[in-house]
Amino acid sequence: MKREAALSLVKQQVKNRNLIKHMLAVEAIMRALATRLGQDVEQWGLAGLLHDIDYDKTADDPEQHSLLGANMLAEAGVAPQIVYAVKVHNEVHGLPRLSLLDKALYAADPLSGLIVAAALIHPERKLAAIDVQFVSKRFDEKSFARGASREQIESCQDLGLSLEHFLALSLQAMKAISTDLGL
Repeated sequence: MKREAALSLVKQQVKNRNLIKHMLAVEAIMRALATRLGQDVEQWGLAGLLHDIDYDKTADDPEQHSLLGANMLAEAGVAPQIVYAVKVHNEVHGLPRLSLLDKALYAADPLSGLIVAAALIHPERKLAAIDVQFVSKRFDEKSFARGASREQIESCQDLGLSLEHFLALSLQAMKAISTDLGL
């Protein structure tokens, strides 16, 4: 599946604009990670873009989130490795994250939310106004953006990245698409 088709599928399935922005942010992080790790940038980008394709349908049933999405993507002919990464990004299922792609999506998903939350508490409310130190301080505040699992973000070490490097790479990736994110 090409990105244009994937984005069209996202827009058909997801009505919440903030969720679409989240999916775009995770796509940007995943593309940056793929570049850094010498992986398939298009494939990793698609995993990020499509990872919450079922969220509108499963928001009230977290046990089904990512399982329904994986089925939807498989039916749409998405590559099996992307389908599996989408399935295992929801830790509720207890499925093993086997590949770098699986591990990257798992770590990138909550970090995008932490970065957005950090930008929104800054007086300028823009990604351009924050830096790694600002995000790192928010990371250390356990009561800030509680939904962004610190443990999940720290799993970036499974990719051979320090937390600081992961924060920097992700923030830079999101800044590159700040207009799309409205930040």
